[in-house]
Amino acid sequence: MLKSRRGHSLAELIVVVVIIAVMSVVAVPRFSRAMVGRTTAETTAYTLMTDLRLTRSMAIRDAATNDKGYSLELTGASPYSGYTIENCKTHTVIATHTFHSGVTVNCPGAKKFVYVPLGYLKPDESGTQITVTGNGGTYTLTLDAVSATGIVKCTKS
Repeated sequence: MLKSRRGHSLAELIVVVVIIAVMSVVAVPRFSRAMVGRTTAETTAYTLMTDLRLTRSMAIRDAATNDKGYSLELTGASPYSGYTIENCKTHTVIATHTFHSGVTVNCPGAKKFVYVPLGYLKPDESGTQITVTGNGGTYTLTLDAVSATGIVKCTKS
């Protein structure tokens, strides 16, 4: 009488693990290099967009005591190395951020974005577009300087 097998031998399991390990060693480095560059550019664009919105929110929040607003200014020369958020009335730096290597940030107009207490960009001192480029992607931040919405949009090109 023959007994039916209910499991796998240790040798079979080791062969399967070795095959999976070899496939991982080949596939993961190729996959991760492309994803890291793309993720870094996307993360930088969304972090910048979030901080622009934060700058606007602080200008609205402190409108009763701060008639000058807040600004986000790109630091360094183009391509920029980072940015600072500053209280325009007291010139106090609220936050700073440095961009990751491998990410290029450019701005065709002014490199300073000033939000007045009502929440819109000060038109004579503010830029309206920022481009973030990294491995595998270019993201464009567009700031609405026309209406009082202060909207910031991020689009991938």
